[in-house]
Amino acid sequence: MERAGDRLVSLVPGGIRLRLKVQPKARRNLIVGVGPDRDGPALKVAVNAPPEDGKANAAVIALLAEAFDVAKAAVSVVTGATDRRKLVEIRGNSRDLGLSLGRLIKDLERNADE
Repeated sequence: MERAGDRLVSLVPGGIRLRLKVQPKARRNLIVGVGPDRDGPALKVAVNAPPEDGKANAAVIALLAEAFDVAKAAVSVVTGATDRRKLVEIRGNSRDLGLSLGRLIKDLERNADE
């Protein structure tokens, strides 16, 4: 039986929650892809900010806000503020956010094939 925590994305009132695995101090900010993690699938995100004083979290928030076309204030780290593994919430229309995630994953898969 699949638990809610076993998925990449979960619907919540007013938005979605995504499981992330973050690589700080990367060359550039980008969403790398979806891959397995110890708790299930996770969106792999690389940011060039160091993991100090919330800088990496701020970079993750900015990257996701741009990718999902929402304000930075609509993205928050729910768990894992000091960990590479994070659960983030993106507030907005769940359907629109789900469609954006689907397009993002499709673009990542297409770029991996090139």
